[in-house]
Amino acid sequence: MKFSIGGSLKLAFRPWVEGLENVPAEGPAILASNHLSFSDSFFLPAVLDRKVTFIAKAEYFTSPGVKGRMTAAFFKGVGQLPVDRSGARGAGEAAIKAGIDVIESGGLFGIYPEGTRSPDGRLYRGKPGGLARVALATGAPVIPVAMIDTEKIQPPGKVIPKLMRPGIRIGKPLDFSRYHGMEGDRFILRSVTDEVMYEIMKLSGQEYVDIYATAAKRRIADAEKAEKAARAEAEKAEKAKKSQRPAA
Repeated sequence: MKFSIGGSLKLAFRPWVEGLENVPAEGPAILASNHLSFSDSFFLPAVLDRKVTFIAKAEYFTSPGVKGRMTAAFFKGVGQLPVDRSGARGAGEAAIKAGIDVIESGGLFGIYPEGTRSPDGRLYRGKPGGLARVALATGAPVIPVAMIDTEKIQPPGKVIPKLMRPGIRIGKPLDFSRYHGMEGDRFILRSVTDEVMYEIMKLSGQEYVDIYATAAKRRIADAEKAEKAARAEAEKAEKAKKSQRPAA
């Protein structure tokens, strides 16, 4: 996958990279990145010499039919691990276990602390579960990563990407070994997550929003639903008004 897809991505899009020297040549580390586009999980591994393991929803691996089998083969090929998200707590625990397994095997574990793609290009509050708990349970360094302009290349819902240069800024590793074994303290988890998000914000230059991206998406969806209902009501009122006009 690195030689085929990775080589093609680098040739076609020519991504620029800063801070590549901050990723260790060997040994475990956590890559914590902002999340602007579906393509983030391809551009970041493409510019690294090492394999990066992300987690992905289990549906990508279990869909029926030829398309489903091809999708499953693709995600397995790029090194993504399936996580069942049917239960919120169960999904979180599965993601944490997957991350710890990758770290304990000496690999690079990629994670998006926001938990989902940004709905508007801004940086949202990091979720304290997965990232911080894996870091504190393993003692692995956390490397902040900023994806630049990938949302312009492939906005949500767009299948065919736009040809333009994305950027990747990789920050210096963050050491949280002073909190090792304190993954059960929610205040420590929040502090670690916020420190990582602050470093991502400095690297990306994004505006920071102190709410979860999932909540922002719900607000946007509710606003769109309300606007649609208002338009329908206005059209209904206009039709009723026209029907009451006397014939000429």
